[in-house]
Amino acid sequence: MTLTPVLSLPHPHARRTGTAVGSPWPASARAGANGGLTVGGVGLADAADRFGTPLYVLDEHEVRARARAYRTALPDTEVLYAAKAFLSSTLVHWIEEEGLGLDVCSEGELRLAAAAGFPPERILLHGNAKSPDELRLARRLRVGRIVIDNLAEIPRLAALTVADAPQRVLVRVVPGVAAGHHEAVRTGIAGQKFGFPVEGGDAMEAVRRVLAQPGLVLGGLHCHLGSQIGSVEPYLTAVERLAELLAGIRDECGVQLPELDLGGGHGIAYRPGDEALDPAEFGALVPARLAEECGRHGLSVPRLLVEPGRAVTGPAGVAVYRVLSVKHGADGRVFAAVDGGMSDNPRPALYGARYSVRPVGRTTTGATQQVDVVGRHCEAGDVLVRGARLPADLRPGDLLAVPAAGAYQLSMASGYNLVGRPAVVAVRDGHARLLIRRETVEDFRAREIFH
Repeated sequence: MTLTPVLSLPHPHARRTGTAVGSPWPASARAGANGGLTVGGVGLADAADRFGTPLYVLDEHEVRARARAYRTALPDTEVLYAAKAFLSSTLVHWIEEEGLGLDVCSEGELRLAAAAGFPPERILLHGNAKSPDELRLARRLRVGRIVIDNLAEIPRLAALTVADAPQRVLVRVVPGVAAGHHEAVRTGIAGQKFGFPVEGGDAMEAVRRVLAQPGLVLGGLHCHLGSQIGSVEPYLTAVERLAELLAGIRDECGVQLPELDLGGGHGIAYRPGDEALDPAEFGALVPARLAEECGRHGLSVPRLLVEPGRAVTGPAGVAVYRVLSVKHGADGRVFAAVDGGMSDNPRPALYGARYSVRPVGRTTTGATQQVDVVGRHCEAGDVLVRGARLPADLRPGDLLAVPAAGAYQLSMASGYNLVGRPAVVAVRDGHARLLIRRETVEDFRAREIFH
């Protein structure tokens, strides 16, 4: 089943001057006179002048509206934001205020959330290789759930529990469902590092071992099918297979598990016309299929959990770059090199992610040409957007904006070539405020030990 792309979400307080840009931009994005573009009522060119480039602009209303869309579509489901998409202390507060839980997968994410005051009982910790320190920290903070991803974690975690404070856990299983736009992000099939495959009995063995530990409470099953999934169909298939596993656990172990976490991976539009998963469609079909399958197996319906990350923050972010050079080759190819690249967005180099791009901040001639927008790094694969239609008079100093930049860009950023990570600003109702300052050479040098 192909779902309708999520084109926009209404923001009653966003400024409405100018022409709406539409998908894949934030709903507040407006094109104005002289090549201007505003997000959250803030001109991107003005923000670039004020904060420098590369710059990441995050629309607070868009984040909140998308979080609310999930709660509205899934009123009986626990929705947890997947922190790996992007995390900052301010974002933690937005997520808490909107009533979502938090899904973390490292000590860093857990410590940041705790320092920001997020309620630990609403935190879920997962990851395929949790360190002993991470497990100890999670126990000390009393996080709500920990996802078991390998057999070694079971006795290790059980040894950290005390009689009056057992740890609630989920077992991550692999239902054998292929989903996602690229094999590098398909995690619902066997042959990769995550979870316990249902086929072959690994999942059932993990369940047995957890149930044998008095310090652990098995809350349910967890699965994650992949990333950038645009259709609800894989989730429906997963529900069918997981309901069958739940029935097998009941029959063999005598317990009915009360929770089922279907993970995230919900796709968004990166370019006009891209397929995106609609929370309302998901909310209408998945819980109904779960109830149907549980009825078929004579099971009580478990509480559903979902973990959207990209679908909450991805469409809220816009990356702004400044053109450093424009190179016209004898073969007719044109390259526009910008002041960022794979250090702040490795997705195109890692698995061929494709984006749209548009100039902002000045009037152009109207004529266009095909341009490869490339980064500044010493790699042939450092290409942000291939074959973009950009103004024929594109020149150094121009600004280019790339939408759908709020997830898996800064969270995956590196310090390659000692190029510091960009600043992040939040925009709302015509105001911009700095969330994360730009990383500098001094930050790199501060980690060195001089002898």
